Amino acid sequence: MNGILVVDKPAGMTSRDVVNRLIKVFHTKKIGHTGTLDPLATGVLVVCIGKYTKLVDILTSLDKEYIFTAELGTLTDTLDSTGLLLKEEEVSISKDKIEEVLKQMVGIYEQEVPLYSAVKINGKKLYEYARNNEEVVPPKREVTIHEVELESVDYLKKKTIVEASVIVSKGTYIRSLIRDIAYKLDTVGTMTTLRRTKQGKFKIEDAYSLEEIEHGNYQFLSLKEVLQDIEQMEVTEEEYRKIKNGALLPKKKKEDKILFMYQGEPIALYQTYEKESTYLKPWKML
Repeated sequence: MNGILVVDKPAGMTSRDVVNRLIKVFHTKKIGHTGTLDPLATGVLVVCIGKYTKLVDILTSLDKEYIFTAELGTLTDTLDSTGLLLKEEEVSISKDKIEEVLKQMVGIYEQEVPLYSAVKINGKKLYEYARNNEEVVPPKREVTIHEVELESVDYLKKKTIVEASVIVSKGTYIRSLIRDIAYKLDTVGTMTTLRRTKQGKFKIEDAYSLEEIEHGNYQFLSLKEVLQDIEQMEVTEEEYRKIKNGALLPKKKKEDKILFMYQGEPIALYQTYEKESTYLKPWKML
């Protein structure tokens, strides 16, 4: 069983929980997801099955698009609504001020990883330090915020409720982004909802629920479709044998990456050989 599926992850489950459900459906443990979603979050979770698990790192690196809701004036230890309340204040911020700050967030910045996350420090996950009340300094990572667009602003129970859509780079924590937006607005903020609507070219409209998958109502994406942005080239039988043996191949095109096909089927991804740029070397054997 080999394939790539776009799952619409439900709330209340970890990404690992989704994989465990799919293991039972497809009767294989060779399944990997391509970008963790918190239990609170829903939406696009791209899953690779069988030999296509070799592509997990490629698909994980794609930009991601979300719609989130944040409650300004509330802060929890987890930076989302599942955590313990740390601070609460009355907040009423104008739409114009919020839009001004959102525009300031576009670009590259150093983002502090949430304390409640699986990022490791000295071999130990951050949330383990937090749960044990141990002191630790969360690391900072360079992330890119490509776009931020305000969708709506509401004022409920003396709080400012913000809904916005964002396009961000790999490794961006939306919980941390909300914290940083709130800080620029001279308040605190907590994420209340999060939905991933897109990852690379994978859209929520193309996603299947777990129930649909369990009832056989799904369709795998073809590798040619998934890797459509990479140059694809049909090879001869002689070239096929060389590729299967992991040989270097002379570069025929300027592209740095090539998906080689044999009789219409993907067989290998090659990339430019760093020691000799006129050759391609194996990258992912399929």
